[in-house]
Amino acid sequence: KYKLSTCSVGGGIMIEKTEPEHVDAPAELSFPPTFSVSEIKNKQRRHLMFMKLKQEKRKLKVALKKKKKKERDALGDKAPPKEVPKTIENQRVYDETTVNPEDEEVAFDEGTDEFSAYFNRLTNPKVLITTCDRPRGRTVRFCNQLATVIPDAHVYYRRGLALKKVIPQCIARGFTYLMVINEDRKVPNGMVLCHLPDGPTAHFKVSSVRLRKEMKRRGKDPTEHSPEVILNNFTTRLGHSMGRLFAALFPHDPQFVGRQVATFHNQRDFIFFRFHRYIFKNEKRVGIQELGPRFTLKLRSLQKGTFDSKFGEYEWVLKRHENDVCRRRFNL
Repeated sequence: KYKLSTCSVGGGIMIEKTEPEHVDAPAELSFPPTFSVSEIKNKQRRHLMFMKLKQEKRKLKVALKKKKKKERDALGDKAPPKEVPKTIENQRVYDETTVNPEDEEVAFDEGTDEFSAYFNRLTNPKVLITTCDRPRGRTVRFCNQLATVIPDAHVYYRRGLALKKVIPQCIARGFTYLMVINEDRKVPNGMVLCHLPDGPTAHFKVSSVRLRKEMKRRGKDPTEHSPEVILNNFTTRLGHSMGRLFAALFPHDPQFVGRQVATFHNQRDFIFFRFHRYIFKNEKRVGIQELGPRFTLKLRSLQKGTFDSKFGEYEWVLKRHENDVCRRRFNL
């Protein structure tokens, strides 16, 4: 800092350099335990205080983590096992219908259900894909891309026909599946998947649809090779039925030359579909490349037999308010 003063000789102005005054740093603000940051009225001050508290919590967390790591390194083999973080998945409420692969009753049901002909290699899948009346361009492109994922799939326009009239024609022509894509406001929002000729029929809500052109860093278009199928986390009797429903869409023997994989991953009753191609980088490293499309399914109902909206018998129906009582209870 500099100080201006008047010289006694000649009346001139003299500049003197002075030492800066010592200013005490403001003390850390301490709030009572019941204080909340949201009580601060000033928006900028509230944001700064929130970021400061968040940073302090992060520092404490990192310090505690380092301290635990040092203790574990010091104890060596005598260190206690690591704590498993609590998630909704590992805290899931036990379901009585969870499938045991060695259960004789389950094996008998699988040998006599509607999909037994496929798993006994008596039939080959053949899929008809259609839409609702007057579909928009996005829905049509979604159907065409599904036909490139599922081998031996054929896309036909609906032309205003009722599904009850479409199903007998599909059975007469040897189709084993009827897939109907519904839309709302030009966006695909529903799927009806009917196994022929004896059912069952599943109704799904479709969300998060991403077509190939909308995906970043996607690979080239898929080839005509039959893909491998991965069914993940279908554990209950209902989930087991859904897994067999999806598995019967694809041929029995995948063609490994194509290096393509179709994945149905169930997590919290949401079924995520992804389509990848795996690439061998060297003898030990393998990478994957998503081909698309991708979408998410949510099961709404499962009906016995083929599609019948009036007189059909439902095996399972999603009852929203009853099933949302506990967040740790899942159906699939």
